[in-house]
Amino acid sequence: MELDNHAKRSMMARVVVITHEHDKFLGKRDSFLRMTSPYLLFDILSELKRRGHSIRVQQGVSHSHAADIAVLHVDATVTPEVYVDYASRFPFCLNVEAADISKRRVSGALLKKDDGWQGPVIVKSNLNNRGIPEAFLNRQSERAGKPRPFPDVSTLEAYDIYEAVGDIPDDVFDRDDLVVEKFIPEIEPDGFAARFWVFCGDHERCFRYVSPNRLVKASETIRREPVTVPQELRALRQELGFDYGKFDFVVHEGRAVLLDANNTPGRPRKLAKTFAAGASHLADGFEALIRQSR
Repeated sequence: MELDNHAKRSMMARVVVITHEHDKFLGKRDSFLRMTSPYLLFDILSELKRRGHSIRVQQGVSHSHAADIAVLHVDATVTPEVYVDYASRFPFCLNVEAADISKRRVSGALLKKDDGWQGPVIVKSNLNNRGIPEAFLNRQSERAGKPRPFPDVSTLEAYDIYEAVGDIPDDVFDRDDLVVEKFIPEIEPDGFAARFWVFCGDHERCFRYVSPNRLVKASETIRREPVTVPQELRALRQELGFDYGKFDFVVHEGRAVLLDANNTPGRPRKLAKTFAAGASHLADGFEALIRQSR
């Protein structure tokens, strides 16, 4: 029995999660006085802690690199270089190569003005989630009496859909903060569909969600079904450097098209129980990464 316990202890890892110094990875306690979080990673870490791993959230950079494995989890479209440098000094760090999730880097539906696309289009922020995470960090920094970390970022309104490229305002293609994409949801008799692939190491789940809304969100759907992950997306995940995260994509004319990649995926409040239920499977993937790092 002592040998078994020793073997178990030898498998336990010290895990550190690197967040922005003004991020709120941990939220308020719920009605049962349990700590909550808006992030999917929280559920995975809770399961890892239950299994005996040591978990620490590091807000901002430090001089210490005392951990077996780290996760770079800065909720911003482009992770500041100081965080990437800090994360790179750990023995192994998840997502250190996935520090830029801007639409111009990850989207497979981007359009240029002279591409000749004849279908509907959507105008989006080049930033993840319309720049809301950066705006939050700016406010938190100002409240702490520090400079805004993203001084040039402004939050954009909801995405606009146009029936043709010619309907777009003239200056859109000239703006650095906006991108134009083909609007290509999967059309269903009862709505529109998109696919969401969540992964951690070699463990994953991928579902196709159908919504009555043209912009498909997992929290506003009428049904869902499991689907396989196209091989071209697996290759793209490797190219973009993702160890953990979420890809939003569609299958258009037989080809998988990545629309969004997120290295700090959230856990929608309406689906919190569903996401938490899948945390054990993703935690298995995390433990496989721990073994790989050793």
